[in-house]
Amino acid sequence: MMRKFAQRYWTTLPCIILLAIFMVGPILWSLYGSLTNMSLTGENAVNHSFVGLTNYGKLFTDGEFPKVLWLTFLFVFFSAIIAQNGLGLLLAMLLQRMPKAACRFVSTTVIAAWVLPETAASFVCYAFFNKDGSFNQLIAGLNLPKVDWLYYLPMLAVILANVWRGTAFSMMNYQAALGDVDQSVSESSALDGASWFQDFFLVKLPMIKQTVVTNLMLITLQTLAGFTLIYVMTAGGPGTNSTTLSVYTYKQAFRFGDIGYGTAISVVMLAVGAIFGIIYIRALNSEKE
Repeated sequence: MMRKFAQRYWTTLPCIILLAIFMVGPILWSLYGSLTNMSLTGENAVNHSFVGLTNYGKLFTDGEFPKVLWLTFLFVFFSAIIAQNGLGLLLAMLLQRMPKAACRFVSTTVIAAWVLPETAASFVCYAFFNKDGSFNQLIAGLNLPKVDWLYYLPMLAVILANVWRGTAFSMMNYQAALGDVDQSVSESSALDGASWFQDFFLVKLPMIKQTVVTNLMLITLQTLAGFTLIYVMTAGGPGTNSTTLSVYTYKQAFRFGDIGYGTAISVVMLAVGAIFGIIYIRALNSEKE
């Protein structure tokens, strides 16, 4: 049986081995770690023991966990699924109709936020939303009161920052997809009396559905795992008012030293990502059929 498998998949065998080492291996280690009382320091750092589902029991009785789960949903839904996806599609549509000079300017401006190193982009956002930052300077110019965005509205601030940071990825995906649509299709719909709006939503959008689903899957999983932007801007605070699953995992594992509990949270995050992935893959398969 192993010989048949090797003969059939020998060209992809190196990839399968690498996936097993670098993806399956860490997942199995995380599952094991979540069932132990492993800690960052102290006796349990060296001589940890198996505690079964104790960490999961602690997780689901943790008063902060439902809030963290809800904030993670808000962060992913509004910054990725709604804003990045929607703005990326809108920009790709507009860039098709813009003059070349304007198209280059807009593309360069949007992509600049994406190509910045993540830490640098995070500090830019921190400076922008800070109480004495650029955003409040603009507001003051309109004679409006300053707001400490990172203290009173931290989740809104990190959502807007993530939209600014990540929209370019969706825009480029949709630009490529729309560029592959035959122009004769639009010409035919125009001859039939279709408006620009009808041409896009009734003709072009159904033709790029696979790109839409693929883009949604990629940005959802990327945003779910987002850590640096939130941690640099707010460190998950004040309190836990901007804490997502990735930040909560870090806090429990490395700030409080409870590796076993932090790993249990990461396993839950893995399960959430797997659910999103399954939904999107099923949607992709249904499109292909």
